[in-house]
Amino acid sequence: MIGKTFRNILIFLGPARTQAFVAWFALTGLASLILNAFVNDYDWVRPVQSLIVIVFLVGTVIIFGSALPPGERGRWAGILTPSLIAVFIGLVVAPQLSAVFLGGALGWIVAGLLLTRSRMPMAYKEAVRHLRKNQYEQAVKVMDRVIKEEPRDPNHYRFRAEVLRVWGKLDRAVRDYRKMTEIAPDSALAFNGLAEVYLQAGKYAEALEAAQTAHQLAPDDWVTAYNLGMIEDRLQQSAAVVEHLQQALALKVKEKRHRVLIHFYLARAYSRLGNHEAAREQITALKRDYSGLEEWQTILRSDQAETLRAVLGDDVREAQALAAGELDPAALGSS
Repeated sequence: MIGKTFRNILIFLGPARTQAFVAWFALTGLASLILNAFVNDYDWVRPVQSLIVIVFLVGTVIIFGSALPPGERGRWAGILTPSLIAVFIGLVVAPQLSAVFLGGALGWIVAGLLLTRSRMPMAYKEAVRHLRKNQYEQAVKVMDRVIKEEPRDPNHYRFRAEVLRVWGKLDRAVRDYRKMTEIAPDSALAFNGLAEVYLQAGKYAEALEAAQTAHQLAPDDWVTAYNLGMIEDRLQQSAAVVEHLQQALALKVKEKRHRVLIHFYLARAYSRLGNHEAAREQITALKRDYSGLEEWQTILRSDQAETLRAVLGDDVREAQALAAGELDPAALGSS
């Protein structure tokens, strides 16, 4: 659980912000240690160390805040700024009242979260109700209203793009993902979604470019490695397929339905490269995760899976035939 949470934080921050946070933590921590080790004048050491704590907190808030969508930054600034001021007063100005001010800071954060809680989930629920009834146009209209109210929140564009993809309106979904990349240019989610919709549209070159950007932004996320490898499979870039899908497996793909396709694509890549022993190993792993193919069968039978069937239907059928011994593994190299 802790490892998963830590990995999610790294994905949220991205490589550059993670490095900045580690450097900031090391710098402020080192300064505090130096004061403890070499300075004996307690009268001024304590307030300086308190100031270092505040400086660290402010820097941390800035680093994490820069990773938030623009629409969320103002909300969190309004919540955290008064709290940081209270912490400063409690640690530096009036240390004898530190408990009071630190308690007040925590109370303000809790109150701020309650007072500024977004009402948008109700609109999302309405859109989902339409989506379940295959009322795609009505679901999109709900999200149109949401976006009109909050045009700088990339999550709204992402949700509308997902509805548009299910509806089969891929060009409009591309526009929404493009808008996401403009609002949040360091969002791996935005570029990953863009890669997926280009893949659905059969625009593999554009899909590859978007997937590469997503993977650069979130190299420790198995999803970006998986999607990149899937697109490279379509382009028959077999060495790259092996590199990225083996990386995805190393990042612990828990869902069998994704693992089973990874094994299938790896088997095909190894066959294309002439490494038939490695291909057989992947076929064995595919058979172990066969229930993942049964999951895909259930998903692809859904009325809302038309575009997904176009992308994965042939792969699932070929993987099933391979697992059942109805497809010669040697034929994978030519597929």
